[in-house]
Order: sequence, then C-alpha cells, then structure tokens
Amino acid sequence: MNPSCTAVICDSGCDVSRDIAEKYGITIIDLIVNYHDRSIGDNDLLEEDPIYVYKHFEEEIPTTSGLNEQMILDVAEKLREEGYKNFITVSISSAMSVTYNSMHLAMEDFVQEHPECRTFAFDSKNISIGAGVFAIYAGWRLTNGASFDETVEALQRKIHDSNLQFYMDTLYYLRRGGRITPAVEFAGRILHVKPIISCNKDGVYYTVAKVRGSLKGVEKLVNNILKDTVDEENDWFMIMNGYALEFARQAKEILLRHFPKAKIIEEKQIVPTMAINTGPGLLGVCHFKVGG
Repeated sequence: MNPSCTAVICDSGCDVSRDIAEKYGITIIDLIVNYHDRSIGDNDLLEEDPIYVYKHFEEEIPTTSGLNEQMILDVAEKLREEGYKNFITVSISSAMSVTYNSMHLAMEDFVQEHPECRTFAFDSKNISIGAGVFAIYAGWRLTNGASFDETVEALQRKIHDSNLQFYMDTLYYLRRGGRITPAVEFAGRILHVKPIISCNKDGVYYTVAKVRGSLKGVEKLVNNILKDTVDEENDWFMIMNGYALEFARQAKEILLRHFPKAKIIEEKQIVPTMAINTGPGLLGVCHFKVGG
C-alpha cells in the first residue's frame, strides 16, 4: 500500500496490463464481453487467448457491457476494508462510454456512506492506454510518496499530456459501433484510404491524417507522435496493437531509431472490448509527458 493509503481504480478499457497494475497498486475492473453462450471479463479473455475475438469474428461479433455502480462500490468497499482511505478512479472518455458516469456516481455514494474517505473521479477524455496512462501515472506518483491531493492536482494539470494516435486497417468496426458514419467507412474502403485517429480535447474521435497503405500508416503515425517535444530521459511511450504484431514491431523500430533511450512502459494486445470496436490491424502509439 502506498504511503497516502490511496487506491487507484480503472476500467479495463484503459488497457493497463496486469503486470503494471500490480507494480503500481492499480485495481482494474473488467468490462464484459458477451457471447451468445457466455460472458467473460476483458482481461480473463485476453489471458485465455489474446486474439480470441479476432479468430471468431466470422462466427459472432460479441456485444460489450460497461460497469454499473454496484460493481464499483463493491470494489471500493473491499479496498476500504484492506485499509485504503482515499480513492481515485480513472476511466475512458465520458464522451464514448458511460463508465465515467458510473464511477463518478459510485464515488459520490461511497463518500456519503464513508465520510472519512476522500474520492476523485477522473475523466481521461481519452481511450485505451491514452486513458490508462493516467492510472499508471497516479499509481507511480503515489508509490513514490505523493499525497492524494498532490496526485489529484497533477492529474487535472496533465489532462492534455497524453497523446495517443492509432492507425486502423479497416473502418468497418468503427462504423458498426456507430463511431463513424457509413459514408465515411464506404469512402475509405473504396479509395483505400486509412485514417490515423486520436481523441480531441472533448474526448471524441477525430481524424489526424489519412494515408494509403499500412507501411505509410505506421511511419506517419510514429512521425506524428515524434512531433511532440520529447524528454527522452523521463517521458513514457506505449505501443498497442490489435492483431497487428508486425505493425507494433515496425513502430518500435522507428521510435528507437529516433530515441534510443525511449522508455516504452507498455507493449500489449488491446483488450477485447476495444478490439470489438476497431477490428484487426490496429496500431496505437502513445506518448506521455511525465515532467511538468
């Protein structure tokens, strides 16, 4: 337990690995993947078979379930019984998921029942590891002696310091999930145009660039990220893939060519609930400014 007895809780859509969560004392609550014959948590399915959803897309595209308040309250109560006094929740963008609202309401209810505790629900305005890096950052600060108040202030101050961009080979799954219009998906498919997408300051997807061809997509994405001012000694990078290990390898090679000492703190397959909405052939690269 960290010195300030502060628990960090995030949803699995934040794409924090279990290893990193254990290292920094982060509790992950799984979003749920629903097949016709079973429902299973994000990380349980990822551990069972990292590419299960991709291999079964032709048979069934599953649905997903978010978190409800009671799930969050149950986790917070367990942590309180373990000795935690303060609680920070981190969620994917409220503009794309009800998870933030569930966490916010749960924390309000929790502090009413336990007025001796303090809570803060953080809306990352981001997705996947672009959101998860804030949970990692909070856990890292707390582990190194920061107080609850200091960590809350730092999260609010650094809301725009997470730059996640991702390239996708197909727009079909974004269109199916209602994230883009059918006309945009159709135009991309006919013209062989692939987008590089990020989240704007309101936490909504927008197109950063359009490219033709996956190799150009990987190069363009990494070069976009490297337009940031990079503190090679301190900043963090994360490389995510959705059934696209070769894209991830290429991205890492380009990144290290520019910054040989770059700290790549996460390299992983995205969770199934993210994969369902993006499909195969996804590369995500995130840069987080640790200082400042």
